[in-house]
Formats: sequence, structure tokens, C-alpha cells
Amino acid sequence: QVQLTESGGGSVQAGGSLRLSCAASGYANTRSSMAWFRQAPGKEREGVAAITTGGSSAYYADSVRGRFTVSQNNAKSTVYLQMNSLKPEDTAMYYCAAAQRRGGPWWDPNKYNNWGQGTQVTVSS
Repeated sequence: QVQLTESGGGSVQAGGSLRLSCAASGYANTRSSMAWFRQAPGKEREGVAAITTGGSSAYYADSVRGRFTVSQNNAKSTVYLQMNSLKPEDTAMYYCAAAQRRGGPWWDPNKYNNWGQGTQVTVSS
């Protein structure tokens, strides 16, 4: 049974930082990429960042580029999202996702076949 478990969410003031973690368990070494998505109330789920499991490529939404950094550990079973200079508009539920198939836009939720339960990030002004 594949499971993705996020942690590290919380409440911070604007300008602060948080680091999200996504631990993959029960997972065969068949992932092609992992990503972070977020969804605010009343809005569609949007891609925030993604990284190939080889670690050779990382992708970011324009709204977070330069502030957020996606990375993975050497064993490639945990993916991180370092979030700096947080803004109130970053407030959302953040989800980790894993894809097995290659190809397709990294920001398309349909590319990913495993999802975590989400962790809440709240940024106050």
C-alpha cells in the first residue's frame, strides 16, 4: 500500500518560513516525479513545485519561484518544500503527490496517481 504523509504545516506571519516534508512509504521504486500542490478555499488545486526522482529537474509555479525550493533526500523517499518569504496568498492546504508515468505537464493534477492527506499552511499579514 503506497502512502504519502505530509508534515510541517502551520501558522506564520508574512515574511516567515516553513518547511514541508512528504514521506513516502510502502513505495516501489517506480516514481518518475513528485510534486507539491496547494488548494485554497473556493479555488482550484494548483501546482506549486515538482522534482524528478533523479533530482535532475525542478519546476516551480511563477508565483513561488525564487521563494520556494523543492528537494529530496538521498534515499529519495522524502521530498521537501522549503518556503521562504511567505505571503498571505500562500495560505492553503498543501498536498504532496507522486507520479509513476513520465510525460505530461508537471502542474497537471491528473499526472499524479498518489496523494497525501494534506497539511495546512496559514500566513497572516
